[in-house]
Amino acid sequence: MPHLICPPAGTASTGLGVGLGIPGHAHPLDAPLEWARLAGPGAPVHWAVLDVDGGPGTRPDPHCAEAAGRLRTAGVRVLGHLDLHQGARTFGDLLSEAHRYLDWYRVDGFFLDRCPGERSVLFEVHRIVTALRAFLAPGHIVLGHGTHPYPGYAETADQLVTFSGPWSDYRWSQVAEWTADHPPERFCHLVHGVPRGHLEEALRIARWQGAGTIWFTDRTPRGGDPDPWAAMPGYWDDIISRLGTGVSE
Repeated sequence: MPHLICPPAGTASTGLGVGLGIPGHAHPLDAPLEWARLAGPGAPVHWAVLDVDGGPGTRPDPHCAEAAGRLRTAGVRVLGHLDLHQGARTFGDLLSEAHRYLDWYRVDGFFLDRCPGERSVLFEVHRIVTALRAFLAPGHIVLGHGTHPYPGYAETADQLVTFSGPWSDYRWSQVAEWTADHPPERFCHLVHGVPRGHLEEALRIARWQGAGTIWFTDRTPRGGDPDPWAAMPGYWDDIISRLGTGVSE
């Protein structure tokens, strides 16, 4: 299978350390069970994205603040959602949203969604990340490219989302060779439409491709449910169990 070609050194043999990155759930009032489970014991959640209203919103939301506080108490990083619109957002608008996230929700970092990956805009993304880090101590920055960017982005943030999309693409995906120069904790894969029967295969792909953070769900973006990340996958307990025990290589 293509994903087994040239695996990053050391990632296929250990099968350890893979955890969850939550790209965002529905509002805590609409998905109280989801937010409660993220803070539950035994859930290996590396971080969870707080998206109030396409960003921090226009005023503090007490329900979101409470949900964020529970996650931090449970040791889960809470990341504010900043949409770069493939580089179309202004520097000032992004910093204004970042300030609101920090003031209202005390976030631990930021998820830069729809981050461009071309070499030509690397300097501007680096400028944004440098400004965000000035607000954090030290904080966690994830660049949501959704595909393999120019390799220089790996030196800019703590993690890169190098895959975001459907299982039909992920199962035949290939890892970029340059990722082998970095440890698995630098990369994240977000995959929707993963059938329960293929969950172990999906986890094996993530390990072979060197992704230390993943989010797999059986939900798909169609019909009246355009956001596949809005709720838990139907096999939440199963994936927690598998991450705790590992899968055969």
